[in-house]
Amino acid sequence: MVNITFPDGNIKRFEHPPTGLDVANSISAGLARNCVAMELDSDLVDLNTKIDRDVKIRLITIHDPEGLEVLRHSAAHVMAEAILHLYKDAKLTIGPSVEDGFYYDIDMEPVSEDDFEKIEAEMQKTIKAKIPFERKVVSKSEAMEFYKNEPYKLEMISDLEDDEISFYSHGDFTDLCRGPHLPHTGFIKAVKLMKVSGAYWRADQTKAQLQRVYGTAFFTKKELNEHLHFIQEAKKRNHRKIGIALDLFSFHDEAPGMPFFHNKGMIVWNALLEYWREEHRTAGYVETKTPILLERSLWEKSGHWDNYRENMYFTTIDENENAIKPMNCPGGMLLYNTKRYSYKDLPIRASEIGLVHRHELSGVLSGLFRVRAFHQDDAHIFMTPDQIQDEILAVLQLEERIYKTFGLGFHLELSTRPEKSIGTSEQWKVATKGLEAALNTYGQEYKINEGDGAFYGPKIDFHIKDALGRTWQCGTVQLDMSLPERFNLFYIDKDNQKQRPIMIHRTVYGSIERFFGILTEHFAGKFPLWMSPIQIIILAINDDLVPYADEVKIKFNQAGLRAEVDDRTESLNKKVRDAQLKNIPLILTFGEKEKESETLSVRTLDGKVRFGVSREEFLNTVLVHIRERKLDLEIFNS
Repeated sequence: MVNITFPDGNIKRFEHPPTGLDVANSISAGLARNCVAMELDSDLVDLNTKIDRDVKIRLITIHDPEGLEVLRHSAAHVMAEAILHLYKDAKLTIGPSVEDGFYYDIDMEPVSEDDFEKIEAEMQKTIKAKIPFERKVVSKSEAMEFYKNEPYKLEMISDLEDDEISFYSHGDFTDLCRGPHLPHTGFIKAVKLMKVSGAYWRADQTKAQLQRVYGTAFFTKKELNEHLHFIQEAKKRNHRKIGIALDLFSFHDEAPGMPFFHNKGMIVWNALLEYWREEHRTAGYVETKTPILLERSLWEKSGHWDNYRENMYFTTIDENENAIKPMNCPGGMLLYNTKRYSYKDLPIRASEIGLVHRHELSGVLSGLFRVRAFHQDDAHIFMTPDQIQDEILAVLQLEERIYKTFGLGFHLELSTRPEKSIGTSEQWKVATKGLEAALNTYGQEYKINEGDGAFYGPKIDFHIKDALGRTWQCGTVQLDMSLPERFNLFYIDKDNQKQRPIMIHRTVYGSIERFFGILTEHFAGKFPLWMSPIQIIILAINDDLVPYADEVKIKFNQAGLRAEVDDRTESLNKKVRDAQLKNIPLILTFGEKEKESETLSVRTLDGKVRFGVSREEFLNTVLVHIRERKLDLEIFNS
């Protein structure tokens, strides 16, 4: 007798050990058709596994995230089989599933995307045959014998501590694998190879360079088509291409990983910071600034020297070792210690737009998303223990307000103590409970990431969602009891006794450079009016009206708008088209009639035009729209 407990608590009894497929069929044939694997007491296993003990079970279907992962892992095996059929000398290494698909690293002759069609055709033969995936467990010595002519597999097996090794086979293909896999290859309804790149064996540049072939797979062709459409849309929104097209920023070989912002880029940058400063003033923050170069002794004191040194840059001045700051917090500790504080002075909310440098390998640098020099919109809040919950709540509300201004959704994650950390267990316990209490009061669901906190304290991370549904980790809230102790920070309580303040580290934008890149893609370069480098382009119907266009521009500039006149000797239609390509939100045109009546024709980026708008109405409407930082552009289309 085997007792199977389902997620809802119901128990089903089987006279003989069933497989997962038997359990699914006992519920419904429809469920069984959609099942691809199962979870037994938290272990993901094949659906054909015999269940010979009392367990908790969760059936994994084509609708579950784990199901998609199993599908893609199986597709990687089918791709590897196809490549071995076509390239007889190929040697396999590893082939995992990844976030958007799968890849396999293979030692083989160079392939290109031109070869994908024949590889996919070979894969389809296996998929149409609906060949079962079968698991076999052998001893380590048997595995070594099986792979005696496969150097990469031999190296992997020799590193394994287990004496029992699992293989998976389908048809004439066998691979070293832990699984689980699909019941059969026919579940792979939609598969496509995406790209190929080079990869070193075990990421070691001294070892063999392999061909990394990427693919993706879905349970339906509709899902695959939606994914491919998403990729095309993401390419259109690539911030590096938009940055060049709109003259926002550039990168140069003389400073790898360190962006150069052009005048138009600085206009967007300053709009972000002006809004940030406005919100922070309202929330009771003061702004500070600390140096980027500080002596080694400070970094030893803060713990960065022991815990973060591999990411830092160094220089020697007057025989003293110095480091360029990778974080702003140690400088913030020195600032706090310049004064003596009473409990009545707390909380102190000190913000800083700090330039930091972190060493990143050249291979991972990626536009504004991964750089070596960037600005953090940091803040350090010093408070008493009874102020923890209110201050964290205030930060959560501030971040929510700012993200909503950009039309960004978000979800929250709480990360707990990592292996490499400073501070006592009691400090971590108090800090983690403080964050949990604030999150529970805030009322929004959150996910817990065990062991993913900062080395000095637990943290709450904001993962924002852009227009394409992609998520990005930006804002963070970190509660820290360790650094105040290391720097001997204190305040005087109501009994005139020294007490240790508790500190919050937090960011909203995170890296301003990265946030800039995210917004560029989120808006596809069509920034809201208040952020747009050029807000208005003025077009005269003929050259005689250009002086009047200049007068209008000056009046708008004096009102605080960013307006320009296009006086090129081009057709009006060409000027309108060029302005649209530059994503200029408002295009104004006029002739003699409009000059006499002091009206304008207003065209927005969606192509809609409103005629006969008075200059004063236009100016007042636009100024209100900018002041309120609205996202829509339909201000004259009612």
